[in-house]
Amino acid sequence: MESISVFDIIKIGIGPSSSHTMGPWKAAAMFLSFLDKKVLDIEKLNVKLFGSLAKTGRGHGTGVAILLGFSGEDYTKIDPLTIGEKVDKIVSEKIIYIQGKHKIDFDSETDLLFLNKETLQYHPNGMRFEVVLKNGETISKEYFSVGGGFVVSDMELTNQVLHQTKYPCHSGQDIIDNCKRLNLEIPELVLLNEQAWRTEKEIRAQVNMIWEEIKGCVFRGTKRKGVLPGGLNVRRRAYDMNKKLLGGKSSANFEDWITAIKNGRQDFNTVNKWISTFAIAVNEENAALGRIVTAPTNGASGVIPAVMMYAYCFLDVFDEDNILDFILIAGEIGTLYKKKATISAAMGGCQAEIGVSSSMAAGALAYVLGGNTKQILQAAEIAMEHHLGMTCDPIGGLVQIPCIERNSMGAIKAITAANIAVEDITDTSKITLDDVIASMWETAQDMNGKYKETSEGGLAKIPVNIPNC
Repeated sequence: MESISVFDIIKIGIGPSSSHTMGPWKAAAMFLSFLDKKVLDIEKLNVKLFGSLAKTGRGHGTGVAILLGFSGEDYTKIDPLTIGEKVDKIVSEKIIYIQGKHKIDFDSETDLLFLNKETLQYHPNGMRFEVVLKNGETISKEYFSVGGGFVVSDMELTNQVLHQTKYPCHSGQDIIDNCKRLNLEIPELVLLNEQAWRTEKEIRAQVNMIWEEIKGCVFRGTKRKGVLPGGLNVRRRAYDMNKKLLGGKSSANFEDWITAIKNGRQDFNTVNKWISTFAIAVNEENAALGRIVTAPTNGASGVIPAVMMYAYCFLDVFDEDNILDFILIAGEIGTLYKKKATISAAMGGCQAEIGVSSSMAAGALAYVLGGNTKQILQAAEIAMEHHLGMTCDPIGGLVQIPCIERNSMGAIKAITAANIAVEDITDTSKITLDDVIASMWETAQDMNGKYKETSEGGLAKIPVNIPNC
């Protein structure tokens, strides 16, 4: 089994979906890299989307992502406010500049197809790219967006190269055994293993970058009002929630805003409202194609920021020195789900997104609260236990209803799970994290396909007037 870096689980991305936006965007760039010098000989480009990508791709911005990916744009660097203009230009002029320089004709109506009734064998999130070169040669390749921004090609399915860390942790029991054998706490073990990819200095720099992006995203989300794109006419709520909690006061920068929060009321009801505000702010940014931190997916990107901001604002034991430990623990727990189950809603429903993010956040928070290795993993188990069976049924294929509110609920469950776990000093638990991951995967396999990000079942069947979704 391959080792996975925590920075493949928690990373800077762009909304609204890791599997339907970031994955296809990345796949387009991978295809161009595969073509190498032949890119300049492209005469015709054809894109076909299958399964869940086809059924909910319009609402998730899959077509937008692919156009920008082939245009050579980088989703970690592009200004989100320019996306609409760039895509409108491609669609209206029926011309795309491959990698930003090679001009070809491209009609999004005929050259970008959403094949709702067809699914590729390996994964519901399948896509096929085909180019015709000037000499008449046709090159075709399939890619699969398997959740959390991870992408595999048809070639990689048969020629996999596995990477291993020094002390592999492919299960919760592996973490317990390695910590005991090496006399390390979980973040120390993860930091050691992460050096298979990066130096310690680079690891700390990456964590700092993620934390800065989390702070920026939450703050931006509370400063913006209006209606989210997509046709559902969902009104942003974080702006009004924030304004009401602060008594109408505004803050010019993040530091002033945090000071105002810390100096405000801290009763249970107020703190609870702030947790929801943090989560909703992030997911409203995500829904508006904003810059977010994927953790482990875009649809669940508000849970970990909300829990971290809760700890940052309301817990005396948490400060910026805890950020590294929090990210390392949360990311490591996420890798267990990726390896033993799934983090793709198209494969496992929303338990694979909100459930996993809540589990990640619960384990990390348990460490902050003083939990030992077993209590940390138990917190992660408790959080997932109460998300088992959660369906993914986005209305109109948009990451808005019920996705935005679910992040708030996932954050609250994470905090509750952490508190329960650290109070259990007698180790009376009967179910392990490994048990619940196995159960989650079994549930995912048994779940009816219409509840797996297809907008064909559950809440998505409720009649709602959504123009052109």
